[in-house]
Amino acid sequence: MSTDHSPAPETSVPTCYRHPGRETYVRCTRCDRFICPECMRDAAVGHQCVECVAEGNRGVRRAVPRTVLGARGPASAVPVVTYTLIGACVAAYLAELASWRVVWEFMMLGRGVLPDGAVGGVAEGEWYRLFTTMFLHQRGGTFGITHILFNMWALWAVGPALEQVLGRWRFLALYVLSGLGGSVLLYLVGAPEESAVGASGAIFGLFGAFFVIGRRFGGPVGPIVFLLVINLIITFSVPNISWQGHVGGLVVGAALAAAYAYAPAARRNLVHIAAPLLTLALLATLVLVRTADLSPAT
Repeated sequence: MSTDHSPAPETSVPTCYRHPGRETYVRCTRCDRFICPECMRDAAVGHQCVECVAEGNRGVRRAVPRTVLGARGPASAVPVVTYTLIGACVAAYLAELASWRVVWEFMMLGRGVLPDGAVGGVAEGEWYRLFTTMFLHQRGGTFGITHILFNMWALWAVGPALEQVLGRWRFLALYVLSGLGGSVLLYLVGAPEESAVGASGAIFGLFGAFFVIGRRFGGPVGPIVFLLVINLIITFSVPNISWQGHVGGLVVGAALAAAYAYAPAARRNLVHIAAPLLTLALLATLVLVRTADLSPAT
């Protein structure tokens, strides 16, 4: 009679690698370790352990939250552009207090004789005045410091909300182009020697944008309408206020905001890029036409 000396079959029951006291026959489809029901995570095929799921999630790019107009970032994002613009205006005002030359050299002026006797202005090639004027403010006269105080209050009041919904680059384009729109309208219809300073054109552009976007998405627009009406009344009733700057900024800001707000979702990014560029091209063309008109005949 023969004797069988082969080893006894393996009878041990597999257990969860994280909970050795729990029997299981299910393996992780990624690492092939045994996992109990508590450690199982549903996968496209089979189950995975918690460690493999965590490792996989680290390699997944999370979606960045967006606003209704496609702006990136959380709702609590700091309005960096708004605060930077306020800081730039305050710094320019302090420079004005230090020297009147800051006003002479950077205010909006079509063509005229400066206090130092030189002839300057946009028509003389100083195109930068169209932009730099929106950072300057009247430091004396009828309005004095109230000029910058009101504009900065308005920027602080409506800027963060617009920057949040538009995103930083759209908001910056809106502000700069609105201010430019005010300068261009003054250049077109004002007397060449007429000068102006202030962020009011850009601020009116923000007012117009706030109204358009509010109407588009069902937000409250009553307060901004009231603010607009009051400021327009002041614009046309108080002397020494550039109505061209206010109206030009309002028209450009409202038009650009309409392009932002009513762009088809499928072409939103294209429209949001094209609209500021076309606006800039149109304003630049108007400046060239007016400059040619003011140029002396040869």
